[in-house]
Amino acid sequence: MSFAKSVSTVLVGLACVVFAGGALSAEAVPQQGGGADAIKRNLKQVKLPPGFSIALYAVVPDARQMAVGPSGGVVFVGTRKNRIWAVVDRTKRGTADEVKAFAPSMARRIPNGVCFSPDGILYSVELNRVLSYPAAESHYEAADMAAKVVVPQGALIPVAEASANHGARTCRIGPDKKLYITLGNPFNVPPKEKLDLYNRTGMMGIVRMDVDGKNREVVARGVRNSVGMDFNPKDKTLWFTDNQVDGMGDDIPPGELNRVTKAGQDFGFPYYGGGNVRTTQYKDDPAPADAVFPQVEMIAHAADLGMAFYNGTMFPQRYRGGIFSAQHGSWDRSTPVGARVMFTRLKEDGTADKTEVFADGWLASNNQYLGRPVDIAVLADGSLLVSDDYAGAIYRIWYSGK
Repeated sequence: MSFAKSVSTVLVGLACVVFAGGALSAEAVPQQGGGADAIKRNLKQVKLPPGFSIALYAVVPDARQMAVGPSGGVVFVGTRKNRIWAVVDRTKRGTADEVKAFAPSMARRIPNGVCFSPDGILYSVELNRVLSYPAAESHYEAADMAAKVVVPQGALIPVAEASANHGARTCRIGPDKKLYITLGNPFNVPPKEKLDLYNRTGMMGIVRMDVDGKNREVVARGVRNSVGMDFNPKDKTLWFTDNQVDGMGDDIPPGELNRVTKAGQDFGFPYYGGGNVRTTQYKDDPAPADAVFPQVEMIAHAADLGMAFYNGTMFPQRYRGGIFSAQHGSWDRSTPVGARVMFTRLKEDGTADKTEVFADGWLASNNQYLGRPVDIAVLADGSLLVSDDYAGAIYRIWYSGK
């Protein structure tokens, strides 16, 4: 029996709703004090194009992936720990009024991935489970929060393969109204005996399924560990970043920004470590003849993570329809790079044009990190949010130039 069919079997007879009950008041994060002041001071080092400004939007511990509610009232923020945060700007001043733990009594493991459907359902993708919260935005403060099981615990990937290493998932609802999920493999380069399992289950790629968890299929293979994806609203194609192989040297292999034009494409891993650079472990094995190479090769070991198409109107025309992406910064490099936000313009045919640095300065001259950007989101007013799990913050970038 295939893994996908075994998942469907598990779903049969499963109680589809669970409740996160418990404390009457959720944990709140103070938005003032020494920590917030230090973050604000560090932001003075960030460089932006003329006319743009940046400020602290919210203090959010371990802030990772973000999902902006359709009504614009609440931003939900995943983490690599056990919390999902609800961030609220009630007064619409461009600064959060409160940050509270969302459904805090719900036991979670690495609830990194959060995303909204157009009708306001919040999806949470954990290490090995997927839940949905039908009333998250309107009842985020409720003591009892109903959560619907989309994929039960232990059924997103084989239990024996669950690892915190590359276990941070991301999600999006596609134009086809299906739920898309990135699934990293737990190795730097997996052993050959794992390839068949990982290709079948999508653990080196991206999977999609109906929003009730049924009809799962692998959309993209040959992906080492994607922690960011989004759909181009113009042509509906799926784009994703990919973190490439460690230990090959300071300057190889490149990071990737990729484009999926049809389901089932293979993006070359583990035969390629990034771009067209062959891995040592698979250099003598025939690579897929139809391997799809990246639209953009980023600087090596910058750790390209979250990304979003800019669909707002606040920014100048040259940014509209382009891609903002976050570089988390190096760990596997003698001189760190990254810790910045990149911008990629697209050509008329929908392919990538030029990529440039948009926001930089979280990596100090002494190679110490002041922050490490993770994800990008667009607010209803057209301003940009950037999450940072190192500083424990979300920043807001806006344009007021002419």
